Amino acid sequence: MSHQQDRVRPSGSATALNEAYDTALLDLDGVVYAGGEAIVHAVDSLAAARAGGMHLAYVTNNALRTPDAVAEHLTELGVPAEPSDVITSAQAVARLVADQLPSGARVLAIGGEGLRVALRERGLEPVESADDDPAAVVQGYGGPDMTWGRFAEASYAIRRGLPWFASNTDLTIPGARGIAPGNGAAVEVVRIATGAEPQVAGKPLPPMHRETVLRTGAQRPIVVGDRLDTDIEGAFNGGVDSLLVLTGVTDAAQLLAAPPEHRPTYVDRDLRGLLTGQPEVTPDMDAYRCGGWTALVRGDALALEGEGDALDGLRALCAAAWAFAGAGVCGLDAGKALASLRL
Repeated sequence: MSHQQDRVRPSGSATALNEAYDTALLDLDGVVYAGGEAIVHAVDSLAAARAGGMHLAYVTNNALRTPDAVAEHLTELGVPAEPSDVITSAQAVARLVADQLPSGARVLAIGGEGLRVALRERGLEPVESADDDPAAVVQGYGGPDMTWGRFAEASYAIRRGLPWFASNTDLTIPGARGIAPGNGAAVEVVRIATGAEPQVAGKPLPPMHRETVLRTGAQRPIVVGDRLDTDIEGAFNGGVDSLLVLTGVTDAAQLLAAPPEHRPTYVDRDLRGLLTGQPEVTPDMDAYRCGGWTALVRGDALALEGEGDALDGLRALCAAAWAFAGAGVCGLDAGKALASLRL
């Protein structure tokens, strides 16, 4: 489905997704791993997709680690990967900066090693201080030990009139102990201190999609992610299909409330969804059917009838909620319907 159309229900696919698409553009945190450990079914599912001929590319807004480090970690988890299989927001922002500054320009790097390596790859020289004569400021996720002084250093340089770039603006990042502040939270600190606005490269914005296409050469890609506002919106902006997996930050209630640009083409529990077809959701008057379930709106609430795979029930509910949102009905109560699914 084209991104110019409002998606009113999840699409179906009679063909397994790893056969229908040549490349999976996979988010990492919340999709392949969480807190450094592989998510259940991820290793086996990716191995099967690869064995079936699908190219796997790992696309992450996390600018902290280098592609080499990410590829090594994936391989240790049982997901063989080369550095060339990894595309980071650090690489995307480095290209964005290099397009605007001369080769060899100094750049104040507020972030981790992944950001510095990406800047050097583009012929730029990362520096540590606003007093090192930088031509721009670039900010990326620096990990939980990033000190307050780094934000101050960025603020000093930006207040002198230097252009400011950010790898991404994800407010949160999933970890082994839960959800932690992401680079977007750090960007907000600098924004408050300076009143400036950065140029942003990461998902869901076009520079990241451009970087991914340039590095993978994908012809029929599918974006696989767990976040509506980065992965799914990025696919929407790039005009490509998407699979939302429910192993990360997005829950069923958030999915039902998604605006058109946050609605995935397909929905599945985890990466096993790459290996199967996707059931069709069919309209029936004001109701929507998927598998053994029928979803409809009764008064100001979503209702669900039937039995079977709970995920089919969720797909039917999405269709009903999205259709009625398009008809101007909003704020539907989905609590009872979702409780009946026990997702």
